Amino acid sequence: MPLNTWVETLVSVPGDGTALTAAAAASLLQGASASAGKYTFPANYFEPRKMLRVTASGRISCVVTTPGTARFDLRLGSAVVFDTQAISLNIVAKTNVGWWFDAILTCRSVGNGTSGTIFGQGVWLSEAAINTAVPSTGPGPGGNVMPFNTAPVVGTGFDSTASQQLDFFFTQTVATGSITLHEYMVQALN
Repeated sequence: MPLNTWVETLVSVPGDGTALTAAAAASLLQGASASAGKYTFPANYFEPRKMLRVTASGRISCVVTTPGTARFDLRLGSAVVFDTQAISLNIVAKTNVGWWFDAILTCRSVGNGTSGTIFGQGVWLSEAAINTAVPSTGPGPGGNVMPFNTAPVVGTGFDSTASQQLDFFFTQTVATGSITLHEYMVQALN
């Protein structure tokens, strides 16, 4: 028997964010679109099996000599509920190439303190990923299953009985590249 389900867009940001060039973790939702992109979930919003989909896209640059790594994470308050881990960037210089982030997050448990947990997996596509051919030579954009190079696990626990603001962070291990967010959307899958 089919389930009655629906998808609700909780927040979307269709405009460019601020270009990030520093290596330290920073919100990709900063700049003019910051207040529109940071969604606040009300207290007790989460329940086991409730799912979210986070989709984002933009452009990224990295250099040939020290490309470093790209790392994305989603935070509820200060708790990192989903972490891609460090994704190795291409050793061929890339300038303003596109990227696509798509993650499904599932609430596993709820409660106060750090009892709320979320499990997530997704993909990150970009020719800025290591060992990716130039699109004109094929086979197409490189991709990485997230979390990168490790088994999927639940994220840091959070207090699901309190309201929590969702934020999208990026960290690059070296300050030799840049990243800009173009589009961002959070959907509830119920």
